[in-house]
Amino acid sequence: MKRLGFSKIIAIIVLVSLFSCGKQTKVFTENDIKIIPQPTEFTLGEGVFEFTESTKFVVNFKDDLVITNILLEKFKNTENWNLGVTKEAPANNYVEFILDNNLNNEAYQITVATDKITISAKDAKGFMYGLETMRQLLPVEIESKEKVSNANWIIPVMEIKDQPRFQYRGLHLDVARHFFKKEYIKKTIDRLAMLKMNVLHFHLVDDQGWRIEIKKYPKLTEVGAFRLDQEDLHWDGRRVTKPEDEATYGGFYTQEDIKEIVAYATARGIEVIPEIEMPAHVMSAIASYPELSCFETPIGVPSGGVWPITEIYCAGKDSTFEFLENVLLEVIELFPSKYIHIGGDEATKTNWAKCPNCQKRMKTEQLENVEELQSYFVKRMEKFINSKGKRLIGWDEILEGGLAPEATVMSWRGVKGGVEAAKQGHDVIMTPGSHCYFDHYQGPQNEEPLAWGGYTPLSKVYEFDPIVEELTEAEIKHILGGQANLWSEQIQTESHSEYMIFPRLAALSEALWSPKELRDWNYFTNRITSMFKRYELLDINYAKSAYLVTADTQINLEENIVEVLLKNEFPNSDIRYTIDGTDLNNASKKYSEPIKITETTNLKASLFENNQPIGKEFNQTIKFHKAVGKKVSYKEIYNDNYQGAGEFTLVNTLRGTKNFHDGQWQAWLGKDMEVVIDLEKETSISEVTVGSMENQGPGIYYPIKIEVFVSLNGKDYKHVGNVERAYAKNPGSELKEFKIEFSAQKAQYVKVIATNLKNTPEGGDTWLFIDEILID
Repeated sequence: MKRLGFSKIIAIIVLVSLFSCGKQTKVFTENDIKIIPQPTEFTLGEGVFEFTESTKFVVNFKDDLVITNILLEKFKNTENWNLGVTKEAPANNYVEFILDNNLNNEAYQITVATDKITISAKDAKGFMYGLETMRQLLPVEIESKEKVSNANWIIPVMEIKDQPRFQYRGLHLDVARHFFKKEYIKKTIDRLAMLKMNVLHFHLVDDQGWRIEIKKYPKLTEVGAFRLDQEDLHWDGRRVTKPEDEATYGGFYTQEDIKEIVAYATARGIEVIPEIEMPAHVMSAIASYPELSCFETPIGVPSGGVWPITEIYCAGKDSTFEFLENVLLEVIELFPSKYIHIGGDEATKTNWAKCPNCQKRMKTEQLENVEELQSYFVKRMEKFINSKGKRLIGWDEILEGGLAPEATVMSWRGVKGGVEAAKQGHDVIMTPGSHCYFDHYQGPQNEEPLAWGGYTPLSKVYEFDPIVEELTEAEIKHILGGQANLWSEQIQTESHSEYMIFPRLAALSEALWSPKELRDWNYFTNRITSMFKRYELLDINYAKSAYLVTADTQINLEENIVEVLLKNEFPNSDIRYTIDGTDLNNASKKYSEPIKITETTNLKASLFENNQPIGKEFNQTIKFHKAVGKKVSYKEIYNDNYQGAGEFTLVNTLRGTKNFHDGQWQAWLGKDMEVVIDLEKETSISEVTVGSMENQGPGIYYPIKIEVFVSLNGKDYKHVGNVERAYAKNPGSELKEFKIEFSAQKAQYVKVIATNLKNTPEGGDTWLFIDEILID
């Protein structure tokens, strides 16, 4: 039997005599089952099992009891119960673990009766997942770290049969850009286990830090683990470091730390896969041992962004491979994982093209170009890794120049690389930036803490499917699963890291575990709010971005009315709003249809639950200026890639956000903006405001000059004002209004010219982004 239909309420009358403390009888329905990821099958029965102080856990096989300690510790915290573990089943009131070799790996079955619970599995992971499911069947208060009063520790009589859809379900954690202590890594492991994820991809090496002790090469942590402290500056606004700079920011894991982390993870069913980058993203190693590079130039460990990445390992020196093999020998001793990840991404090979040693290698090995030299590099390292009983994983760039024979590809630049690798017969882990990059924003950028860019909300993660339609059945077998990637360039604290991981990891866990045909966004949102309560009790700083109300605006030109549509990620949301500047409360008007606005209005809105506002309040003033809905003529049409909402974008009242892909920006590449707005009749005006954006990373720069001209006939224009600004380096992402004030003028036509910087300091074309021109 599959999951019972969400729309069908199944009321099971539970006749249980809960005589202590005056507890009420609980009537369970399907809506009470809040398990994430959703089980493959479950059916409700009649009655409940109640945990009491005398409940026993029956374990008849050799185990370190970590799996039972999950709940033992929970009941110790909430009730101060010391529940016993025994090999002999009592007459009743017990939880028994039963080995069943007929089940698949990681699968489990739970049978809940009124007098006992049995959890069947083939392996420790299956038992672990069964207990994690049972944990979520209990009231959320089971997560409390303190005594809970009058709790009803009951779960319904039911049958659950469950197993994962994909064998690889991972989280990539970057500790190289910003270092996180082992205690946080352990917390993350616990949370992975709770969601039935089974891989921690441990990104231990990058340009900005080497985080693992290698005894044969002590400078890797003495030098490579620390950098100049520029944490007060934006990641891409930090100066280039020098070898002599005082390096105080960083940290690393000793080999004893690594052993502790790996043992902790293994006991919780988590495989820890180390990533030791090569041939690029290794400036921390080159700062420690300059002879590893082509030209042996001393460098400092970078404090921030590096692009392009030209300081990479020299592929022409045998000593480079000797170094890497020695490093991996120590790494392999520490990690029992099946895989070793070698990165292999974003190597700019300009030094290889000039290096005598690399050129000699290419000639000797009969390699036609530097791409084939990278393939040689990867294949050589794979041969070594295979000789030690391990398998190699690399990012999809390892496809370039020819793929190593046994390599597994991690496809991050979309799914194309994964498809190509699967068609060649290689195993694949899908982790496309579109759905799996957790360093992207998950709500409106103006309301979110700093992130790398992009937009990956909770609902988009939930849509992820590693299987691509064009694959054949044989090729699909090579898709091992998927993975979330959290890169830490913008993430300096554990709290921020949690915010970016949760709750999106819950959505990914269901996408990778549950049968695709059972996935239902409405049903998931019904369950995720219960998970939020668990996160709160577990002190997880989860993002509430899914609650955020956002607005779309449309112009009704015939009636000259602005219509505002409110929404958030939850279906059938109770959104309430005010348009008179008053505070929101349970009496505020419920949103049911677009809000019509004909004058400047302060709109406040929020999602409500149980008559209380939840999440951050939406608060926006929609300025109904004199140009709203008026015709705009363009001397130079905007770029095809950034058309905004069309010809009325600049006069539709809707402002763009820091997400320049939000559809509210018009942009010009290497060209000026010159527009004329027809106010349709002679109008008195004294102010023009132009909204713009700067985000120099992707080449978006403020205008260096804005000029305003007015005319009564559309032919003879008078200059009435301008603002100018000099170029300034700005590593952040900003929104700014440029205001031009002047004495009152009679005008029907207003010409606005915004001058593009034209060229970046590096010589490329610059973007000019404009979202609104306000005329008053």
